[in-house]
Amino acid sequence: MRAEEDAMAVVPHAGPDTSGPNVRIVDMRRRHLRAVTRIEGAVCPRPWSIGLFLSELAATNRRYLVARAAGAVVGYGGVMVGAGEGHVTTLAVDPAWQRRSVGSRLLLALVEWGLDQGCSGLTLEVRMGNLGAQALYRRFGFVPAGVRPGYYAETNEDALIMWAHDVSEPAYAERLKAIAARLSAAGTTGGDV
Repeated sequence: MRAEEDAMAVVPHAGPDTSGPNVRIVDMRRRHLRAVTRIEGAVCPRPWSIGLFLSELAATNRRYLVARAAGAVVGYGGVMVGAGEGHVTTLAVDPAWQRRSVGSRLLLALVEWGLDQGCSGLTLEVRMGNLGAQALYRRFGFVPAGVRPGYYAETNEDALIMWAHDVSEPAYAERLKAIAARLSAAGTTGGDV
């Protein structure tokens, strides 16, 4: 898997509302997949198919979300959980909506769901050259833990493995609370949070 920088209710989670005034984070549904795969094709050299997304949506140990703004899907992300750990499988934002905290809002909701499922650690892979995504993940407490050589075969690029440990501890809850507060203060035009 990989993680990069997608009458509806906001996804319920334990922390404060991170949807902002113009961006809503909702569960990914089949009806979102055309927009999701459009973004996927714009940001990923080897995009996932609708069929792959459908199989991910059907799995009980996964959660996929989309960010909606101005009536459109502007980002999406997913996480799977097992054995007390969460793995961010994908995170992407429409290029026209990047640097507006959409990725932060999605990641916050995914992390909170993982915590609700009992995760004590979170992991993901990110392209070595994707410094913007790495900076986002560092803000969420992810640190480099290894390299998967040639993981992204389509570009012959290595993946940086990142982990956030002890996410069930009070210090991590405080980190998330601070991120949520900055997102709330920033709205959707405040840049990356």
